[in-house]
Amino acid sequence: MKLLVKNGTVVTEKGEIKADLLVENGKIAKIASKIEENCKAIDASGKHVLAGLIDMHVHLREPGFEGKEDIESGSKAAVKGGVTQVCCMPNTNPVCDNAVVASYIKHRAQEVNLCKIHPIGAITKGQQGESLPDIGKMKAAGVVALSDDGKSVDNSLIMRLAMEYAADFGLRCLCHCEDKSLVDGGVVNEGYNSTLTGLKGSPRAAEDIMIARDIALSESLGIPVHICHVSTYSGVEIIRNAKARGVKVTAETCPHYFILTDDIITGYDTDTKVNPPVREEKDKNAIIAGLKDGTLDCIVTDHAPHSLKDKQVEYNLAAFGISGIETSFALSYTYLVKSGVMSLCELMDRMSSSPAKILGLEGGVIEEGAPADLVIADFAEKYVIDPAKFLSKGKNTPFKGFEVYGAIKYTLVDGAIKYKA
Repeated sequence: MKLLVKNGTVVTEKGEIKADLLVENGKIAKIASKIEENCKAIDASGKHVLAGLIDMHVHLREPGFEGKEDIESGSKAAVKGGVTQVCCMPNTNPVCDNAVVASYIKHRAQEVNLCKIHPIGAITKGQQGESLPDIGKMKAAGVVALSDDGKSVDNSLIMRLAMEYAADFGLRCLCHCEDKSLVDGGVVNEGYNSTLTGLKGSPRAAEDIMIARDIALSESLGIPVHICHVSTYSGVEIIRNAKARGVKVTAETCPHYFILTDDIITGYDTDTKVNPPVREEKDKNAIIAGLKDGTLDCIVTDHAPHSLKDKQVEYNLAAFGISGIETSFALSYTYLVKSGVMSLCELMDRMSSSPAKILGLEGGVIEEGAPADLVIADFAEKYVIDPAKFLSKGKNTPFKGFEVYGAIKYTLVDGAIKYKA
């Protein structure tokens, strides 16, 4: 099967070029200024052709919590958002801490047949932080990393052993960094606005202490580690200093941390409740700087869809999480590229090629021979984020009503059109 994408601006790792792109048998067969081929064609005039996004931090909820999201609804949301590869976290029911659950997720993804889905296995059995699962069998079943996301691994010895065993199988631990004893029931950032609202605050130190612990383990062992959803200015600095020393640490953040501040909590809208919490202006600015200079390697969503009953309660009782997979690219383009913070090529590195390199996934770039995982986007088109139009079951977003640019027009996975606006 052949497909020709014509007249677009193709974004490669080396820069932007006006070119046609020929897809054949699921691969990018040719990139040239003009290609003539008798096959189906997509006219990308006035639009950009991008590598498919890779979101390495997503909660698809299946198995066990299909009322919040399932693999089908999450996949539909992903391709609408330009995401061609999804790495899903293990906090399902049952927990993805064994080969059976990992195989189930892979099988369901193949049945749905929209985007590529890679399960992430649990660092500890049942995410209880007490003992290690059979990492080798999970790797054989298709997991691409390990994480206890949503729960930090408090026991440093267990964390050390997990990093060592994971490394034996070519896997990396993705660390949710949170000292729960310091959080002590906090639901928002500890600061002026937590005092103003009367909502219990969670201090930056709760995140920073565990970032430092996991970096110390990585440095001591010489084993790579990845820090999830960084939200603090001090956390960025800890990671920056570690990288300067040569520590094998990578890190990610999310759009809500480089766009919003904790001013959003003053209306008690539970769609603003997320863990770690949105913090202050100096944190937001540090996150942006960290993305710009490469201290933070990736932009992910931490897509955490919830049902209305999980959110339509008082703030303290509401579930943590933001549904973000459909809005991540447009928000990132609008607030980072259109605003002049970084180039489009830099953004694509953070959203495609870096996640692929960190997890050892095929794709994330546009080059001949690469998988034809492609997105065609119109950067001139402005639209307003409306959760009622989400394909995800989760409508919980603090970005309702935000004007953004970067409408996704097509998403292709292995050369097949999986989404068309």
